[in-house]
Amino acid sequence: MAFRSKSYVLVLALVVAFAFTGWRWWQGPTVAVYTVQQAPLVQRVVASGRVTNQARLTVGTEVAGEVVARHVNEGDRVAAGALLLELRADTLKAQIRELEIAQADLIERLRPQANTEFARAEIEYAQAERELQRRADLLAAALVPQEAYEQALRLRDLAQLNLNTARTNVVAFAENGAEQQGLEAQLEALQAQLNKTQIRAPAAGVVLTRSIENGDIAQPGQALFTVALDGVLEVRSQLDERNLGQLAVGQYAQVIADAYPQQPFVGEVSFIAPAVDPQRGTIEVRLTVTAPEQFLRQDMTVSVNIETARRENTLVVPNEAIFRTNSSEATVYTVRNNKIEQRSVALGLRGLTQTEVVSGLNAGDFVIIERADNMSAGDRVRVQEAKETVTTASR
Repeated sequence: MAFRSKSYVLVLALVVAFAFTGWRWWQGPTVAVYTVQQAPLVQRVVASGRVTNQARLTVGTEVAGEVVARHVNEGDRVAAGALLLELRADTLKAQIRELEIAQADLIERLRPQANTEFARAEIEYAQAERELQRRADLLAAALVPQEAYEQALRLRDLAQLNLNTARTNVVAFAENGAEQQGLEAQLEALQAQLNKTQIRAPAAGVVLTRSIENGDIAQPGQALFTVALDGVLEVRSQLDERNLGQLAVGQYAQVIADAYPQQPFVGEVSFIAPAVDPQRGTIEVRLTVTAPEQFLRQDMTVSVNIETARRENTLVVPNEAIFRTNSSEATVYTVRNNKIEQRSVALGLRGLTQTEVVSGLNAGDFVIIERADNMSAGDRVRVQEAKETVTTASR
């Protein structure tokens, strides 16, 4: 009797197990689904790029000379007019010193001397003129011979010549006169030559390269330094040409330096190349960085996320739920009354993890994520809702 009871229980357990298994089989496999819902969505184009200055200047020299002092190295930040390099200028400095001495001599000796000579010449001329008049009177009275009058006339003419010479010297040696202007012109020319031996930064920036050392001979036309000018930075990126239709000047982007991933910054699309690179199938895009971070360096590698479009509230599905995409249309698989349904949907914006559905689905529909190859429309399945994710972004 006990044996019969045990057999009955075992049979009953097997029947229940087979029934449960059959019921589960009838229900179908478990599939992960996402509930279609309204959510914000940002469409982005992602690429890598490099930081660059909008302007770089090559600094050279107009005169040849030996380098006697180099004041900067690569990476140094320089102000506009900062002294970068000095060439030997001993001869020029000696010539300038000679002119400065000549200027001092003009002011301290030649000019006062000329004034004195002019005053003396005026007195001598007046005396000679009076003597000539006296002898003319005596000649008229037949008191002196003709020769005495002619001698006085020659002395008066000589005094006139000396007075004219003295007057010319006064004018020449006067303040802002010909002598002073001549010395100043020579001094300015030499000073200009001396200035050319002092190589200065044309504008504020950072020294990127140098190609000269103390003792080297610098030649005109030689590139001595390369300076990246301070100001607006650019990020240059090569994007796949397939993204061209989504790009526009003025779009914002989040830029992240590989070396500083926790410090993203903002860029704005300022230039889209007019032609595609035929070798690589890419289009060059430049982003202006108006508030550059201090850590940015020339040619630094960055990641660029350009925001090409945004929806504040739209129907979205995960990208994993989209199959057989063709342009703006795709196929999705939904679950209704525990059966798989195949639907054609129209797509809108495509984010990094989600895509906008323009038509073909409604809020609350279940879409299958990562459908198995052996599943087809009409199959029964059990639903397991997946964790919801929403793609958002900020400028």
